[in-house]
Amino acid sequence: MHGPDDPWHGAHDPFVRVRGAREHNLKGVDVDIPRDTLTVFTGVSGSGKSSLAFGTIYAEAQRRYFESVAPYARRLIHQVGAPKVGEIDGLPPAVSLEQRRSSPTSRSSVGTVTTLSNSLRMLFSRAGTYPPGASRLDSDAFSPNTAAGACPECHGLGRIHRTGEDLLVPDPSLSVREGAIAAWPGAWQGKNLRDVLDALGYDVDRPWRELSREDRDWILFTDEQPVVTVHPVREAGRIQRPYQGTYTSARRYVMRTFAESKSPALRAKAERFLTSVPCPVCGGSRLRPEALAVTFADRTIAELAALPLTELAQVLRRTGPGDGTARTLTADLLARIGPVTELGLGYLSLDRTAPTLSAGELQRLRLATQLRSGLFGVVYVLDEPSAGLHPADTEALLVVLNRLKAAGNTVFVVEHHLEVVRNADWLVDVGPRAGEHGGRVLHSGPPERLAEVAESATRRFLFDRTPVPERVPREPSGELGLGPVTRHNLRGLTTRLPLGVLTAVTGVSGSGKSTLVGSLTGELPGVGRMVTVDQKPIGRTPRSNLATYTGLFDVVRKLFAATGGARERGYGAGRFSFNVAGGRCETCQGEGFVSVELLFLPSTYTPCPDCRGARYNPETLEVGYEGRSIAEVLDLTVEQAAEVFADTPAAVRSLRALLDVGLGYLRLGQPATELSGGEAQRIKLATELQRLRRGHTLYVLDEPTTGLHPADVEVLMRQLHGLVDAGHSVVVVEHDMDVVAEADWVVDLGPGGGDEGGRIVAEGTPAEVARAAGSRTAPYLARALGRSAG
Repeated sequence: MHGPDDPWHGAHDPFVRVRGAREHNLKGVDVDIPRDTLTVFTGVSGSGKSSLAFGTIYAEAQRRYFESVAPYARRLIHQVGAPKVGEIDGLPPAVSLEQRRSSPTSRSSVGTVTTLSNSLRMLFSRAGTYPPGASRLDSDAFSPNTAAGACPECHGLGRIHRTGEDLLVPDPSLSVREGAIAAWPGAWQGKNLRDVLDALGYDVDRPWRELSREDRDWILFTDEQPVVTVHPVREAGRIQRPYQGTYTSARRYVMRTFAESKSPALRAKAERFLTSVPCPVCGGSRLRPEALAVTFADRTIAELAALPLTELAQVLRRTGPGDGTARTLTADLLARIGPVTELGLGYLSLDRTAPTLSAGELQRLRLATQLRSGLFGVVYVLDEPSAGLHPADTEALLVVLNRLKAAGNTVFVVEHHLEVVRNADWLVDVGPRAGEHGGRVLHSGPPERLAEVAESATRRFLFDRTPVPERVPREPSGELGLGPVTRHNLRGLTTRLPLGVLTAVTGVSGSGKSTLVGSLTGELPGVGRMVTVDQKPIGRTPRSNLATYTGLFDVVRKLFAATGGARERGYGAGRFSFNVAGGRCETCQGEGFVSVELLFLPSTYTPCPDCRGARYNPETLEVGYEGRSIAEVLDLTVEQAAEVFADTPAAVRSLRALLDVGLGYLRLGQPATELSGGEAQRIKLATELQRLRRGHTLYVLDEPTTGLHPADVEVLMRQLHGLVDAGHSVVVVEHDMDVVAEADWVVDLGPGGGDEGGRIVAEGTPAEVARAAGSRTAPYLARALGRSAG
């Protein structure tokens, strides 16, 4: 065991030795993994590979770091809990690069994620050209996120929202009573505003365009809020008394709704009447005039931050040697930009905001930042770094991972991409299946030895070259006109997508795939109903889970309320909800967890000391359905629940749909915070499948195979083919060439990313696109088709 005075005991052991790992579904796992290698953890979704890599190895490294930091931190560890593992020997310090699913704010950007902004601000502060007589500014003054730097008009956001008569009144031939002011709310609230205007003496029956300019401006833009007595027009059978009504102008109503409404639908409606314009004071640069007066290489900091990184690097190289400070700071910037462009992200600019980046782009930016930190002797634990990467970019990623290893580090990667798996020095395969049917290490050794492990789900995909029968693409049932789309790097792009088939949209990172698919809306002629199935979490707290999201929990609560035990006690269905007072445990308010706030780390959840995670108070738990309490039912896996509720059709429908998308291993009450993006996406898909409606639906999935093992991809593809065979249309944005090879139609964007992308390079059947000249996707697709054609 380790002495407390020696947190990194075993630093010379060539292996990381894990003994008795029981985190999540791991079944007392013992495994030895060589250090200074690129080791890949594989296994189907839910097999326990992340529990081993992140939940055990990384968590233990973090725990030891705390132990070595301070007594204060040690107290926290007892609350957070150590990973469930016997012991781990030979473990160096670790750095984790997970695909965080949190939503970054618009103030966070490529520059802040990579810390490149700090270096650029330092360059302007120390080596910038100042106007004559201007005093030097601190580097803070060049940041739009500080009080010292932010433009006072737009608070450093760069844009302000405005509205105008043409937006608020789209049809000036209507009178106010006929609804000329489209931005006003509907129903009673809108009628009230019209009645107030009438009472104020404005003509609500004349066409809008015939009113005087003065009246129109007051009605739309006044900040006054006069109160008048309104005498409603009597309607037959309704007694309406006079009341005091307050007037709110159309602009004031729209601005307030947009800024304060909690309802996404109302906010979206308000946004239709607003136009976002660059801030007139800073011109969209987000900074104060003093900061914009300083230049470097004849450009302001805002101008340099708007350049793609490849161009920014060229500008910095051209500036000449300069004095010592400028030279040092420029060299530092160039050295930091290098790894970012190498990972295929040179098309991004420093001011590109984080919410517009994909999870894969964000993780690769963090990876590039780590490359510069010069650490060695560290274990890097990465979560699917190939997510969102085109096969052409995956090759650059492998170079980077090998460079981290060459610098004297150990690289542990949880990964499904077979190219990355084939390039590993060591392979840890976890399985054989998901949840309670997984949690064992099937193989720990060189990748080629996996061929001998019969029960591995990974083996077949890594070594099997059996030809797949050739598919004949389906005939479209119609087509959908799309565009012209002008957004990000798409410039007036138009295309036609076939309906009634499976369409794959391909292209390198940043080529415009998500932007193109994002322009699909339910309003387009021929769509009917549109469903977007993304990887956003199904909830941000442990309150939201599989059962509540799919509606299954409503059915279960009714079953409990109908039992004899519940009827005797007078418990209705509400008693069995952990989201309302009554049946829940009040200590944790039904979360089952209490949040531990850590000063220098994200807050963590630890089981509630009173209900021990059951979520309910003891009285509620006394009521049983077929011998199980409500907490025990929430603890069932989808597979077990399908047997328990086999006689309840409404429950069977939900559970069947979850089984069909391969989620039988998840527990009904598994908190949303524990689900991966791939799992969240499949829960959404299952929720859709259980309510399959008649009539045509367009399903849009953005990279649905992210986070999925090839065996799970097969399950997903069966579902998608099933939807198309039932008469629906499916559009997927995809990098997995085996999936693209199964599509009926392919739209390939590119040829590169950023300004070098945004055009359609090829469109047609997979076989046609595989032959297209100038397409970076073609050779990889040809290889996948070659495999499938034998």
